[in-house]
Amino acid sequence: MNAGPWLPVPPDGYGGIENIVATLVPPLRELGVEVVLASVGSSTLDVDELVSVFPSPQFPQLQRPYNQVNGVVPAHQHAVVRAVRERGDIDLVHDHVEAAGLSTLAALGRDDPPVLHTLHWDLHKHPELYGTFEGGGRVWVNGVSANQLSRAPEALRAHAVGHVHLATPLADGADRRRPPDKGDHVVILGRITPGKGQDLGARLAHEHGFDLILAGPVGPYHSPSDLAAVSTSDNPDVAYFREKVEPYVDGRRVRWLGTVRPPARDDLVAGARAVLAPLRWAEPGGTFVVEALALGTPVVGLSMGCLPELVDHGRTGFLTAHEDELPDLVEAAAKLDPAEAMREAARRFTPAVMAARYVELYRAVLASV
Repeated sequence: MNAGPWLPVPPDGYGGIENIVATLVPPLRELGVEVVLASVGSSTLDVDELVSVFPSPQFPQLQRPYNQVNGVVPAHQHAVVRAVRERGDIDLVHDHVEAAGLSTLAALGRDDPPVLHTLHWDLHKHPELYGTFEGGGRVWVNGVSANQLSRAPEALRAHAVGHVHLATPLADGADRRRPPDKGDHVVILGRITPGKGQDLGARLAHEHGFDLILAGPVGPYHSPSDLAAVSTSDNPDVAYFREKVEPYVDGRRVRWLGTVRPPARDDLVAGARAVLAPLRWAEPGGTFVVEALALGTPVVGLSMGCLPELVDHGRTGFLTAHEDELPDLVEAAAKLDPAEAMREAARRFTPAVMAARYVELYRAVLASV
C-alpha cells in the first residue's frame, strides 16, 4: 500500500490520500489481507510492515524550488521497488502516488507483481502521461467516481477496472446514532482554492443573509494567525484567498477558521444546517460529502463531478446546475431529515464497504495477469 512520502498515515489534520489509506487498511486486514505500508517513518497506522526512506513528512518540501526537491518522490519509489523485490512475497501493489507511482511501477518487469493505481485527482492533469499510458497487462487503475473515469483520456480509461467511492469511519454505526441538533450556520469544508468556490459561497452568504464558516487551510497556512504573519507569497491559493475570499470575511456573516481537526470539525459539521459545495470543477471523490452525510448534515451544491453519485437530491441534500439557486436550497436543507443522510452513509460509505469493493478489484487485477 503505497501512500507516498508527503504525510504520515493517518495524517494530523489535513491529508486527503493519507486519510483514505488510513480508512482502507484496517478493514482490509480484518478481511485477511496482509498490508505492507510505504509511507514516512512517523506513520502510526497498524500494519504488517512499514517501508520508509524519510523519517518525517516531506510535505513542507513542496514549498521549495523544484530542482531542490525533485529527488523526494524517486527516493521513496526506489524504496518501494526494493521492498517489492527483496521480499518476494508481494501479491499486488496498491499505489496512490500521483503520476510518479504509475510511471515507476509500469516500468517494472513482467515478473514483478501487478499494480492497482488509484486516481484521486482531476484526470485532465498530466495529459502526456495519461494520453499515452501503457500498463503492459500488469498495471491497472481505478477511479474514485464514475464521473472522474468518464473524463479520463482514452489510453488511461482502457486500463480502468472500475471505481470505488470514498468512505469515512464516521459512517460506521451512523444509522444507530441520535441525529444531531442543528444550528443556523453553513459550512464549506476543504482547502481554500478556486475550484472549491469559497468566493462564490461567501458572496452568496452576504447577499442572501446566511452565516457561513470556511474550514480549511490556505496553501500551507493552517490558521488565520499563520497567514497574517506572511506579507507576500507566490502561492496561488494565498493570492485567491486574499483577492477573492478575504474581502467577504468579516468575522460575523463569513468566518474563516483555518484547518479544524476532529472532534471539533465533526461537531462543526454535525451542527450545521448544510455543507455547501459551490464547486467550479468536477470534484473527483468528495470526501467532505460522505463525512457530512455520516454526521447527519445535508449537502447543497452545484451538480458537478461526483456529487450526483453521492447525494440523493431531495433526500440527503440538494443539487442544482445554477449557482443563483443555491441560497434557496440552503434554506430548504433545514427541512431535510438528518437521519436519512446518516442511514445512507451507513449503507454506502463505511470503511468495510470500501474495503470489500477494493478486494473485488484486487481479484480482478490478479486474474488479469
